[in-house]
Amino acid sequence: MIKKQIAILGSTGSIGTQTLDVVRSNPDRFQVYAISANSSVDMLIAQAREFLPEVVCIADETKYGQLKEALSDFDCKVWAGKEAIADMVTMPSIDIVVASMVGYAGLLPTINAIKAGKTIALANKETLVVAGELICSLAEQYHAPILPVDSEHSAIFQSLVGEDNNEIEKILLTASGGPFRLTPKEDLRKVTAADALKHPNWQMGAKITVDSATMMNKGFEVIEAKWLFGVPVEKIQVLVHPQSIVHSAVQFTDGAVKAQLGMPDMRLPIQYALTFPERVQSTFPRIDFFSLGSGLTFEKPDMEKFRNLGLAYKAMEQGGNMPCILNAANEVVVRAFLQGRCGFLQMSDIIEEVMQQTTFIPSPSYEDYVETDKQARQQALRLL
Repeated sequence: MIKKQIAILGSTGSIGTQTLDVVRSNPDRFQVYAISANSSVDMLIAQAREFLPEVVCIADETKYGQLKEALSDFDCKVWAGKEAIADMVTMPSIDIVVASMVGYAGLLPTINAIKAGKTIALANKETLVVAGELICSLAEQYHAPILPVDSEHSAIFQSLVGEDNNEIEKILLTASGGPFRLTPKEDLRKVTAADALKHPNWQMGAKITVDSATMMNKGFEVIEAKWLFGVPVEKIQVLVHPQSIVHSAVQFTDGAVKAQLGMPDMRLPIQYALTFPERVQSTFPRIDFFSLGSGLTFEKPDMEKFRNLGLAYKAMEQGGNMPCILNAANEVVVRAFLQGRCGFLQMSDIIEEVMQQTTFIPSPSYEDYVETDKQARQQALRLL
């Protein structure tokens, strides 16, 4: 068996480390060719020593000396800087790029990987949120498959396999509801970052965990689903499903619903993206249906309490660069919230105001996205 050569963008994050778990379990199938991290240099060094990649890259250039010295006895390329990460993905030997960098920073490397014709295992949802139309156009132009890694989009993808051109009536996108599902809205004024980071079902990075708590993450996933599956936003319905067993479903025009179920374990969708169309044996936890107790429940999302979900729908309906504005403002306020400089409910207020104040462009180019991101961040910082 010829091993697939994998590049992991964001190898020290939650998705990156779980991707390495999948590689560990399938050493005959995968070889780690390149890894990158933002600034977690110690973990990156440990990963390099274990997996012996050809290229190791760190975005934070101040950590380059430490990285270079620690790997001086290894025969590998050591690079630094955001531009180096964007260049790394184009290397000819790479088969699959796992795009798991957090936020807007993942956009350019993903574009470069698509232009190089790589298969993209996409975990960076902001890439499609910010520039979905551009990404889908490039993927078609360069014949670069995009395989979803998010558990919800993987579930939709798995439900569509074998359905060919059968028409989708509705996508049912499930959400856990996060840590504040049962918290009264007035009490959300007092919640802290520590409260928001206590997700009931999933172990994720800080940014995406806060996004889950505000339901912005689900709003992003609605936008992402539109681009991945070519379904208009009005056909994407969010269902709050606290047990996180049904990862999402597709309803077809005959009324039939196909869903993918599994335990809340990101390694399953990661492995499926890496091995598609094949399913490979794993030791991941299995569902014990007899222990589910009262069963599976579904609720309507509270759009008044979780305003970010409504803002995401609004951004997608307006189109153009508005989702880019939404994302940029959100990245700024989430960072401020984690630092104690912004209240939980205040995040939505600032995002909405930035959406109103930032220049709207109906048909943006890549350069427009770059300028929009910069302008929206400046507006958000000013409002803080």
